Amino acid sequence: MKKNPILLIAIVLLVVAGGVYAISDYGHDDHSHTEHNDDHEHGENGHDDDEHGEQEEGLTEINDEAAAQAGVETSKAEAATIYEMLTLTGRIVTNRNTTAEVRARFPGIVRSVKINWGDNITKGQTLATIEANDSLRSYNIVSPTDGVVLTRNTNTGNVAGEAPLFTIADLSEVWAEFHVFPRDLGKVKKEQQVRVHTIDDTHKAEAPITLILPTADPLSQTVIAVVSIPNTEGTWRPGMTVEGDVLLNEHQVKLAVTEGAIQQMEQKNVVFVKEGNAYEARPVTLGKRDGDMVEILSGLKAGEEYVSKGSFIIKADIGKSEAEHDH
Repeated sequence: MKKNPILLIAIVLLVVAGGVYAISDYGHDDHSHTEHNDDHEHGENGHDDDEHGEQEEGLTEINDEAAAQAGVETSKAEAATIYEMLTLTGRIVTNRNTTAEVRARFPGIVRSVKINWGDNITKGQTLATIEANDSLRSYNIVSPTDGVVLTRNTNTGNVAGEAPLFTIADLSEVWAEFHVFPRDLGKVKKEQQVRVHTIDDTHKAEAPITLILPTADPLSQTVIAVVSIPNTEGTWRPGMTVEGDVLLNEHQVKLAVTEGAIQQMEQKNVVFVKEGNAYEARPVTLGKRDGDMVEILSGLKAGEEYVSKGSFIIKADIGKSEAEHDH
């Protein structure tokens, strides 16, 4: 049978056209399906990431052993006493009631000096020998008290006159002298308890105010409040700068945490609450504080376990986790 070439060409063109259409349609469907899947996957991933971000933001997990090794400690949030304090500045001085300036009884030549700076001496011990100008007879100068030689203002061959030759102080008890400004005079009274501490908090003591001087300093207009501190171990050295926290009042609060529990995150005060191995940054509203404890007005419940020590470690770990997540 003789084939019609025109008919064959028409059939070929239709087949080719159908194939092209089929390929184009298949690619379109596949692309659309891929876009749909991509959108779906992206939506799911985006949703998961959002949920993951919400879950991880302000949260970290550390097992108890690692936390303990890092110095993290926890406590239960509970009621506490907040102490209203007034902080004064001052310095350690010798007890003026047991400090003696030793002078020569009669003017004369210093023939010998028996003690040196810093020596511990006893009452009645010879300090120096003086030859009196009038009688040319020698006599001894003795210590009027037990104590330490703080100053020695003479040497052999010097002339002893009216000026003090030695200063002897009993340092088993010293004074902390604090400056009280006029605006605070009405708040400070004898017998109030004072927490005395060095600037770096390495030395601390607590004792009542024993004396408030009746006169004011003419330049600063401050009045001196005195706290007597036992010093048998020589911890408190005259000349040390100290601070004194005077107890003015006590406030019972329903909920409080340690001062070290409070951290700043995103310009908010937070406390890290522990649940299992997880530590969550909880924004809180603060009330009264006294340097040791802080009242919590909202954001925390009684009995919840919070990081009372080493909170900066938890803050750093949360910051590191969030940085890695953002990256």
